[in-house]
Amino acid sequence: MTALVVAGIALAHEALTPASFHHVRPSGVLVLATGIALALLVLAPRIPSFGVAFGAGISAGGALGTAVSGIAWTGVPDPLVRGGIAFNLSDLAIGGGDLLLVASALVYAVRHRSRLRDPV
Repeated sequence: MTALVVAGIALAHEALTPASFHHVRPSGVLVLATGIALALLVLAPRIPSFGVAFGAGISAGGALGTAVSGIAWTGVPDPLVRGGIAFNLSDLAIGGGDLLLVASALVYAVRHRSRLRDPV
């Protein structure tokens, strides 16, 4: 659900905000973004952590937003420009979601280190 909300917000922002920059993404990148989103949505719930699931949902939403906008427009619109760098809300969602996902997974691993298997 989080992924759909994030993707919807990102796509609405891209549709309603004029963008001077459009980055053309090869179809392979769009397929990869979709695959990553699906992998996050399938694998993250295996870790019983709200932070991991929420971070994965945010990141997956950003990846889906990138894939859909790459198909919908001629190039992914990047309406946000700061310091000579053009980006969009999907990019922010991917970065922020990944940060939350990794941080939450590390916290979970530290708190449950006794459950981790010994290496073979």
